[in-house]
Amino acid sequence: MIPPWVILGALLVLIPIFAYITLGNIHREKELTTRLLIEKGEALIRSFEAGARTGAGLEWGSVQLRKLVIETARQPGVDYLILADTQGVILADSDPSMVGELYGWDLNLKTAARQTQVAWRRIANAQGADTFEVYRGFSTAGGSFPKFGEEMDSPDEDRRNGKNGKDVHQPPGYIIFVGLDMGPILEARKQDARNAVITGSALLLIGFAGMISLFLAQGYRSVRGSLSQARAFSDSLVKHMPIGLVAMDPGKRLIAWNETAEAVFGLPVRDVLGKRAAEVLPDCFTEMPEDLSPAQPILGREMDCPIGEERTIPLEIIATRLQDDEGAFFGYAILFRDLTEVQRLKSEVERNRRLAAIGSLAAGVAHEIRNPLSSIKGFATYLRERYRDNPEDQQVTDIMIQEVERLNRVIGQLLEFSRPLTLNRTVAAIEPILRHTLRMIEAQAQEKGVALVTDFLNPVPDLFLDTDKMTQVFLNLTLNALNAMEKGGTLSLSLAQPEALSVRVEISDTGTGIGKEERGRIFDPYFTTRPSGTGLGLPIAQRIVEAHGGEIRVSSELGKGTVFSVLLPCREVSSEKIERELPS
Repeated sequence: MIPPWVILGALLVLIPIFAYITLGNIHREKELTTRLLIEKGEALIRSFEAGARTGAGLEWGSVQLRKLVIETARQPGVDYLILADTQGVILADSDPSMVGELYGWDLNLKTAARQTQVAWRRIANAQGADTFEVYRGFSTAGGSFPKFGEEMDSPDEDRRNGKNGKDVHQPPGYIIFVGLDMGPILEARKQDARNAVITGSALLLIGFAGMISLFLAQGYRSVRGSLSQARAFSDSLVKHMPIGLVAMDPGKRLIAWNETAEAVFGLPVRDVLGKRAAEVLPDCFTEMPEDLSPAQPILGREMDCPIGEERTIPLEIIATRLQDDEGAFFGYAILFRDLTEVQRLKSEVERNRRLAAIGSLAAGVAHEIRNPLSSIKGFATYLRERYRDNPEDQQVTDIMIQEVERLNRVIGQLLEFSRPLTLNRTVAAIEPILRHTLRMIEAQAQEKGVALVTDFLNPVPDLFLDTDKMTQVFLNLTLNALNAMEKGGTLSLSLAQPEALSVRVEISDTGTGIGKEERGRIFDPYFTTRPSGTGLGLPIAQRIVEAHGGEIRVSSELGKGTVFSVLLPCREVSSEKIERELPS
């Protein structure tokens, strides 16, 4: 919409301009027609004067001169032709009945008789169009002029009477008046005025349209710029938003596909646009638009969606109908978010909550149990010494001492798990730690018939870690692997750097494997599948690895074995960084 003040301002500017132009054109037309009438009147006067001079040479009388007036006045557009003296008496007139009458009494005829330049005036005519009158002094150029008071039939008659022109006198002064009909001129003026008004109006409209067009063009450029900015903003927002966006037309062909969708599905936008959604998206995406309706334009669900043939990702999916301002339907939009990290964080929060509760309980229980255990161990040692000679008593007391020590170790692990973890990190190579771990379990592996295989050929950088704590981690993982292979097998350790920022240690066995349900709980405190296990080894190992900024991953298949992967971050080795990261 154009603001009213713009229209009003354009009119206030254009109307005076075109009014001035139109009035100027009308005035110029009026001046032109006036000049044309003056020139026509002057030409008639000169023509009559030339005829009169010719007649004077032929010794015309007043009758012939009056006939010349009548003949001259018969030209088109001439109302009358009058010859009068300085007293205003009409001497000759195109209307003979007017001879002798007075004319021009309102003019200074004596002055007019001496004028050599024509003058003009407009005479109103009540019976028709006005008359444009041109007049000036009548000149014979020094020739004689007949006396209008004597009525002569012809010059021959004058000669017979013996006059021979001697009674012909010089005129005392005469004025010739030419009346021109203004009807055609006035009609032409009206037509010109109409044309000027029409032309001015047309130019006004054109100018007004031009100004409005300029405002519209400026508004268009402004709106176009705003739309371009809005489109660039929306395109950038859609492209880089952290949640996936997929849009479909009413025929369910893909029309939008942002970077997050590319990352989740592994398909670039150029390969999917224009394709049917069923060819690209899993069923959980294509089924949701079917449940939308004008009554329920938005629908949200959380579900596990299969991505390809190997992955299933938990997604939060929101589908909606796309409608314009008038309610016309033109497609679907689907927003989705990967809930893998959210679920992991929820599990982590729940696990930490349980660990905090267990830690608080463990700290109190361990303190209360340790003191009685010390007393029991002391009495058992006393009894073993006292009944040294009785083998059965010796065996019983040895069992008592061993169980007390085992219980004490469990309490130690419990206390270690419950108290804050402190790392004493230094820059060290990871391979010597792994070899030391293998030497500690070598004897047990031989007893179980387990072969130890290493793959340390790939060079990896030194890491910033607590060697004692990491030795505890690898020892715990290798012992678990040995316990899973009661009938022998192969225990493999490999070292690699899959990415520039991390080092991976894999510990794999060919044991019994871990079931899917158990795999989700192996890092919970006190969860164990072995009667003699405490259920604290893996939680402590995970805690140590996470304190180093790494993570433990597990993959397993029942009857085939288990693989534990320890990922540790690489660090730039510099004395400054070591000092900064060492605990105070």
